[in-house]
Amino acid sequence: MTHHTEQAHSWVNGNPWQSKQQLTVINPATELPIATVSMADHTATEQALKAAQACFDTLKQRTSQQRAAVLERWYQLILGNEAALAELMCKEQGKPLKEAVAEVRYAAGFVQWFAEEARRAYGEVIPSHSPGHQLMTIKQPVGVVLGITPWNFPLAMITRKVAPAYAAGCPFILKPSEETPLSAIALAKLALEAGFESAAFQVLVTDDAKALVAPLLASPVVRKLTFTGSTAVGKKLLALSADTVKRTSMELGGNAPFIVFSSADVREAVAGLMVAKFRNGGQTCVAANRVFVHRDVHDAFIAALIDKVAQLVVGDGLASGTDIGPLINRKAKEKALQLVEDALARGAKQVYRGTPCVGHFMAPTVLQGVTEEMDIYHQEIFAPVVSIIAFSDEHSVVRQANSVNDGLAAYFYSQDVAQIHRVSLALEYGMVGVNEGAISNPVAPFGGVKQSGLGREGAKEGLQEFLESKYLCQKF
Repeated sequence: MTHHTEQAHSWVNGNPWQSKQQLTVINPATELPIATVSMADHTATEQALKAAQACFDTLKQRTSQQRAAVLERWYQLILGNEAALAELMCKEQGKPLKEAVAEVRYAAGFVQWFAEEARRAYGEVIPSHSPGHQLMTIKQPVGVVLGITPWNFPLAMITRKVAPAYAAGCPFILKPSEETPLSAIALAKLALEAGFESAAFQVLVTDDAKALVAPLLASPVVRKLTFTGSTAVGKKLLALSADTVKRTSMELGGNAPFIVFSSADVREAVAGLMVAKFRNGGQTCVAANRVFVHRDVHDAFIAALIDKVAQLVVGDGLASGTDIGPLINRKAKEKALQLVEDALARGAKQVYRGTPCVGHFMAPTVLQGVTEEMDIYHQEIFAPVVSIIAFSDEHSVVRQANSVNDGLAAYFYSQDVAQIHRVSLALEYGMVGVNEGAISNPVAPFGGVKQSGLGREGAKEGLQEFLESKYLCQKF
């Protein structure tokens, strides 16, 4: 039986890029090819840069109202193609269809938010130091942007960068993950249909990120880099951006603590953990990584958790009733299994494991007795594995929660009002969920502290990342 695959292309200056170099996109659930994509070569990169630079001159002349209207149309088109985009995402990324539909809406939400924020790139008038001067600031677009996005949220990670860039007046060159280029290409086509200028959003697909990205980062034309991905890669990109002193936004790895205090509503805490841990099969940078449970509620919490985890259905994202799809590839599964093996070898106890799975699928697993000596404590798990650590007092658990270099998201459950205030202030994280396991929202700033990143996405801060403040001092 022959397997039918689609043909897709990198997208340069409003046109599909024809190339002999092809990338094959694999469905992680079936491990079969679903499409081939023509990759961007050196010529494509040069043309994209040139087109983006010319586009910047046009785009910055557009009024904020004009850019807002285009973004509003893009928002409507994304929602209008919800079913097709969700199905495409399931096929190339693997997440369950219900989660894919939710991501399409989340991705569209960023476009709608920045359509509204486009009009709010406010400057200000500053009270003058002398009667004969007027002092003011205005906001102007930073210039051509290079964006590099991951595979785990192949639509939302793009819209939350491209929408504010466009709202500010900046053309965007995107290097999407080679695992999920089809979602990126679909978004670019809809953007063109919405009225984006031909080079305002270009997509360069490659399986050799270093070769593609290096000349873009060396070019003074690119004024801004926005990246979502691992801390290790982020550090390399920051080093490459230093020569031309680029503006950077970095949304890097996480190692989220999830703390359950003795006053917590255990049922609510378990429900919150199910979202914070198992969404996208655990493959999110804000996934609960280290679950600290107070000794007073430890056993009750584990019993209630196992009850819920045992109900999870692992399967193809397109099959109805699936809760957990495949991991993105074989390497991801091997890494997760290795972390579990290391933890068990060092004394952790496996209190639950679902039926072992073949292919890229992984059975949900619950470990207790995890300690700081284990690799799983320090590394992002990126799989449906819960690591539970018992604790006795607030001071020590906050110290443990803060003991890593990452500072993206944290979660805690408590019904003690004074404790809620103390712990909210003490956690060294950019985002904290208090009695809530789902915190991401286009209206709120997303980002981390310490080695989890620089800058914020979403909210009003998300627009400022693509704007420069210019100060005007006028004598009269």
